[in-house]
Amino acid sequence: MRRYPMVEDLRAKARARLPHFAFEYLDAGTGTEECLARNRAAFGRIALEPRYLRGALEPDLTASLFGKSYGAPFGIAPVGLASLIWPGAERALAQTASRFSLPYTLSTVGGETIERIGEAAGGMGWFQLYTPRDETVAVDLLARAERSGFSVLLVTVDVPVPSRRERMRRAGITMPPGVSPRLAWQAAQKPAWTLATLRHGQPRFKTMETYAPARDLASVAAYVHDQVHSVLDWAYLDRLRTYWKGPMVLKGVMSVADALQAKAAGVDGLLLSNHGGRQLDAAPAPVEALADIRKAVGDEMALMVDSGVRCGLDIVRALALGADFVLLGRAFHYGVAALGPGGGDHVAEILLEETRNVMAQIGRERFGELEGALASGS
Repeated sequence: MRRYPMVEDLRAKARARLPHFAFEYLDAGTGTEECLARNRAAFGRIALEPRYLRGALEPDLTASLFGKSYGAPFGIAPVGLASLIWPGAERALAQTASRFSLPYTLSTVGGETIERIGEAAGGMGWFQLYTPRDETVAVDLLARAERSGFSVLLVTVDVPVPSRRERMRRAGITMPPGVSPRLAWQAAQKPAWTLATLRHGQPRFKTMETYAPARDLASVAAYVHDQVHSVLDWAYLDRLRTYWKGPMVLKGVMSVADALQAKAAGVDGLLLSNHGGRQLDAAPAPVEALADIRKAVGDEMALMVDSGVRCGLDIVRALALGADFVLLGRAFHYGVAALGPGGGDHVAEILLEETRNVMAQIGRERFGELEGALASGS
């Protein structure tokens, strides 16, 4: 029996191991966190209908998306400046992705460079773009991602302005991360995190700092804030299509109208997301929007889901509702925060085991057999 058999066990371990501000940076939502609760409640309302007398079952968890094969229909969602959560988290999770043949999505505002993570991901890298105000920067970012082996581009649309993350404010978190007496005291109480940070170095926006007028963290953070908010529109998206030849996915679409316009614009897929409950507290849960968007865009457009996914059962629930793929952000980062660089592998093993078990419990060997798996009323 594993000591940490579920992702929620890892969350509790992460809370105990991290300085308070680092845990809140990962765990917090926005506003009064109604959206966080809504995401989890939406999954809890989805029941699956088991089918029995199917004989011996050996579920096949392999999946294909955009012509590429993966070890399972789930991957690692982007988290900005993940090295604040645990030093070197981006590289550790990219290596997990390579070992398990799962996609790892690097954020534009990640704590490692595109080049370093592309090498670590071993062909499993996806790149999340926060569209810069300066399009020459966007062109260069995409060229770097292509050279570094990233195969899928996720264009983030759900951050028109920074949100009010009240729990993070109460924790004293600022951008760039500052060192106040309060935060220093919290760090001193968590020596494993502090020693790892001293070895790895202060968290930095390593991909974006090359474009900033100065390399100090305050200047880079100010530059990033100025560049990546309130600039994306459909015309900009059309221009991005000319710069990126691989699959393009819009991350954050939640309405049928936007989904149809994206399809008309030639977008290859959508990642239904409310940014993990970190942007609009009144946003619906992505799994609540999934059925209507699938009906509107048809089967030829790839649909993915994130936000609130915590286990293999949630993954199968999303697939049964019509998703082609699922991304998890907090779950994998809880693992690294709880167990260090090997934590991502542990989360992947948990999710694979849970997903395989759920498929056997409901009498399905392949994900293509999930049509009709929803229980009546779900």
